[in-house]
Amino acid sequence: MGPCTPLVTLFLLSWLQPLQGQQHHLVEYMERRLAALEERLAQCQDQSSRHAAELRDFKNKMLPLLEVAEKEREALRTEADSISGRVDRLEREVDYLETQNPALPCVEVDEKVTGGPGIKGKGRRNEKYDMLTDCGYTISQVRSMKILKRFGGPAGLWTKDPMGPTEKIYVLDGTQNDTAFVFPRLRDFTLAMAARKASRVRVPFPWVGTGQLVYGGFLYYARRPPGGPGGGGELENTLQLIKFHLANRTVVDSSVFPAEGLIPPYGLTADTYIDLAADEEGLWAVYATREDDRHLCLAKLDPQTLDTEQQWDTPCPRENAEAAFVICGTLYVVYNTRPASRARIQCSFDASGTLTPERAALPYFPRRYGAH
Repeated sequence: MGPCTPLVTLFLLSWLQPLQGQQHHLVEYMERRLAALEERLAQCQDQSSRHAAELRDFKNKMLPLLEVAEKEREALRTEADSISGRVDRLEREVDYLETQNPALPCVEVDEKVTGGPGIKGKGRRNEKYDMLTDCGYTISQVRSMKILKRFGGPAGLWTKDPMGPTEKIYVLDGTQNDTAFVFPRLRDFTLAMAARKASRVRVPFPWVGTGQLVYGGFLYYARRPPGGPGGGGELENTLQLIKFHLANRTVVDSSVFPAEGLIPPYGLTADTYIDLAADEEGLWAVYATREDDRHLCLAKLDPQTLDTEQQWDTPCPRENAEAAFVICGTLYVVYNTRPASRARIQCSFDASGTLTPERAALPYFPRRYGAH
């Protein structure tokens, strides 16, 4: 090499000395950081060991308490089952006593009814009804109650077609709706996933209330006509009856119900605006008006045309009434109290005037819940 080689070597050595000093300081810094991390890891291990010991102690203390709580829970469950059994037996005993001690008769036949001036309508009013069939049945007893299915909301209707050849179950959920559920049979209705087994039938006009009826392959229901309640005009507080063919999905006929100032007929069931019913004689309607807001009214309808054939002012009060049905031309009304109590048929009205008070049974209506 040339004469400048020692100078280059000296320069390189002078340049490397600062780097070695920096590396030394970096190594010392890393060692200090590692020592701090090791110390913190040791502290974490100590804390974990202490927490594990505390958890073991807590577990050892809680296990006996959990065993005691489980035994108490089993004891409470056994006691609750025992109380439930005693309540069921008490309910059955009360049901038996109610059926063995009927209420005092309050039946009034048509001749004893003194109604005021009738509401203007198509049919005759307060005249004796001429029976169409050889029907002489009266209700004697309501035996028991059985819960088949919990489905939909708290208000609605489920029913069968008394004139239909099939076992279909029809469910109309809610007080304002346009879609009905149809189940092939009762067993399908009671399944856990019942809605999957149902077909749906949509009606062109939504129904109102809970007084619908399936009869002879038709769905009879009430709707609010255009300009009805709240809309003013001539149709204020009126309802339009619809006859809907369930197989063809078409409206066969409709008619405005010939009564003005309609109000809910049952004092305890405000969601029912007019209650349609069927028996051996055909189609009926239970309703009430503002003209006599204390008593129920009964109308006989033509199932073909929905015309009102006859109307009656009954002696059955609206107060504390919650449901009604018709058997052989006789209206039976179920009563209760606003705080849920024991229900009973306390009034009946025979449109034909043939039912005597001695033959009129006013049985207890077994029911352990808020309303029918």
